[in-house]
Amino acid sequence: MGAGDLSTHPDRMRWNAKYEAAGEPRFAPHPLVDWALVADVPTGPVLDLACGPSGSALRLAAEGRAVTAIDVSEVALRLLQDEARRRGVDGLVTTVQADLSSWRPSPTEKYAIVLCTGFWYEQVFLRAIEAVRPSGLVLWEAFTAEARRRRPSLPAEWCLAEDEPAALLPDNFSVLLQQDLPDQGKRRFVARAE
Repeated sequence: MGAGDLSTHPDRMRWNAKYEAAGEPRFAPHPLVDWALVADVPTGPVLDLACGPSGSALRLAAEGRAVTAIDVSEVALRLLQDEARRRGVDGLVTTVQADLSSWRPSPTEKYAIVLCTGFWYEQVFLRAIEAVRPSGLVLWEAFTAEARRRRPSLPAEWCLAEDEPAALLPDNFSVLLQQDLPDQGKRRFVARAE
């Protein structure tokens, strides 16, 4: 997991500009984190993919979990690191700048929770579920075809198909939640590894 040369990466530049223009982030955890905190999740680290300035990473670190937060934007990662330091959880939050389209999880590192909200790329999902430890959870939220009806410029490969991500799970996972949010054009999804 490394940054490689991202200096001219269009996603890096776009997200850096967005975070620089946005002002102070709210650092609100995603609702799926609340769901996970009441679920029976084994102890262990968390992987937060396409994290941005993640309130979810901060909330999970406040619960005592080590969090690896990955994003293409160093601006988002700096905001996250600064807030983790301010909250006194910087020792539990590790940030990694990487392009998820070329990212690969370590074959030896397994996570109790793998979280990704607001991002979809099928190959990233398939790689991410390999990193879930037994009894661990994968928490995902991504755009659906409904979002494309509202925003036709949204690339189809960034949106879940009708049966995704459930149809992509191997047999050793069971779906715990699949909830469409039609007003947002998104689907929330939770599955547990056996």
